[in-house]
Amino acid sequence: MKKKYNLSIVIPSRNEEFLAKTIENILENTGEQTEIIAILDGEWANPPVPQHERVNIIYLPNSIGQRAATNLGVKLSRAKFVCKMDAHIAIDENFDTKMIEGFKQVGDDAMMVPVMRNLHAYDWVCECGERKYQDKGGICDKCGKQMTKDMKWIAKHNPQSVSYCFDKTPHFQYFEAYKHREPFLTDRKTGFTSTMSLQGSCFMCTRQNYWDWEVCDESLGSWGHQGIELALSTWLSKHSVLVNHNTYYAHMFRTKSVNDFGFPYRQPGKEVQKTKRRVEDKFWNFKHPKQKKPVSWLLKRFWPVPGWDQKDLDDLIKKERSSS
Repeated sequence: MKKKYNLSIVIPSRNEEFLAKTIENILENTGEQTEIIAILDGEWANPPVPQHERVNIIYLPNSIGQRAATNLGVKLSRAKFVCKMDAHIAIDENFDTKMIEGFKQVGDDAMMVPVMRNLHAYDWVCECGERKYQDKGGICDKCGKQMTKDMKWIAKHNPQSVSYCFDKTPHFQYFEAYKHREPFLTDRKTGFTSTMSLQGSCFMCTRQNYWDWEVCDESLGSWGHQGIELALSTWLSKHSVLVNHNTYYAHMFRTKSVNDFGFPYRQPGKEVQKTKRRVEDKFWNFKHPKQKKPVSWLLKRFWPVPGWDQKDLDDLIKKERSSS
């Protein structure tokens, strides 16, 4: 008889060198009622992922893209809750229990994320004794030799990101100003605050809501702007996007250095722009099937918003009224 789980953590991955370490960390910090579904999207994991009864590895010989791989993982889940994570993450002890408890407090009608920290995954070290932080490259400045990686996997205490937005282009932004005004200051005392947008590397909701709210639309493109898509799909269908301050995850941010941690998917500029335009078209033009509110409603809820001025908002409202 197949074991029942409360939470499925879905990890879409493609040639991710830290996938095994991420899964090891998740297993250490979650309980027996949490499973991991890792999608190997066109590439085997290197190093390979050790077998474990709570880990389900799905290998796809041909890549289908990050959004499609995430959807496949959710389709395989039978748990009440699903949580998408990137393949280069560390999590808090009892992460699953703290997140599920959060839903018990605020209700299931929400998209929830933990506090986001930065992950110190490794240092570069050289036999001559030189050491560099992870994004500084793999060639020793002192002796010119190739350096090797010394794994750390530490969730840095700062920064702790809890508020996000998007500008008018639309492009992801950190929303520092919102943390210093109401209603954030009052809500913070409850342990849960609203966020206008998301970063996209980790999010959690019920499996039913994942499908009902259409938070991962494959027609938008393989990769990119998912945090904005998640937030708009949720907020504009009259649900909430919340940050749970009672737990955290640590995310390793990619760099462009040849020796460092690059992107596993090709990202031609034209495709990135296509995804951006598709996201804008879907939500600015009221094409989401469950959308009940316009984008201007969300902006006014969090106003003022970086990357927007009053004229931008007024122009958007005029456009929405003329097309309604």
